[in-house]
Amino acid sequence: MFVNSIKTGCKKGIETTWMLAKVIIPVYFVVTFLQHTPVIQWIAHTFKPLMAIFNLSGEAAVVLVLGNFLNLYAAIGAIKAISLEPMEITIIAIMLSFSHSLLIETAVTKKLGISVGKIIAIRVGLAVVAGIIMGRVGTILW
Repeated sequence: MFVNSIKTGCKKGIETTWMLAKVIIPVYFVVTFLQHTPVIQWIAHTFKPLMAIFNLSGEAAVVLVLGNFLNLYAAIGAIKAISLEPMEITIIAIMLSFSHSLLIETAVTKKLGISVGKIIAIRVGLAVVAGIIMGRVGTILW
């Protein structure tokens, strides 16, 4: 019984690690590759004014887009590839806790009969408000 539990636990642990690695590793490599091209700098420059609202660098836009449209694991891969300050990572984590995986989770809520527009507005709105508040708190603490 105990041995079977250990075998099952190890098998599940390996399966979960493999599932996460299939998302995190490719995103890490793609973002790292893009850093050696003008793409990331262009994104950073373009989104710098918008990200400043949250006290984030322009590169943080990449992480937010990946987290919102793919999933949190893609955002983690991008965070690892892009050098962000701990406070920036905290702000992004709080924002994505409200608005991660918008496409998938919105499809699920639609099947439940909930208004798609309302759900997106609430989730994105909460992320923006939390990001602004944490960005201001970050300027005080950082």
